[in-house]
Amino acid sequence: MESLSKEVIERCKATLLETKSEILNRVANAKKELYTGDDKGGDEGDQTMRALAETEFLSMNERLRKQLMEIEMALGRIESGTYGICEETEEVIETDRLLAIPWTRLSIEGAEIRESVSRRYAR
Repeated sequence: MESLSKEVIERCKATLLETKSEILNRVANAKKELYTGDDKGGDEGDQTMRALAETEFLSMNERLRKQLMEIEMALGRIESGTYGICEETEEVIETDRLLAIPWTRLSIEGAEIRESVSRRYAR
């Protein structure tokens, strides 16, 4: 079976660590912005805007948390030596795909298989 070069794995690891850092910074900055205003008082419009901002923050936070989990799992796969292996087909994931989405767990073929299975059972 073909395997990934150490150079590709190192590039992906660097991208994963950089993305992880960016996500953590985004969450910290968003939290600061959300809680730096005067939380008391204001008319109904102000209170509604604060509630909407908090809802948006929580939604963004959940998306980033899921992406952070994927990044952590990818870093774990690098450490365990299983990075770049498709969970569905057990074949090596395409290098271009890993460089574009280094936390991916599926090859293109594996993603298509999962999508067709989920469509079949969604009915």
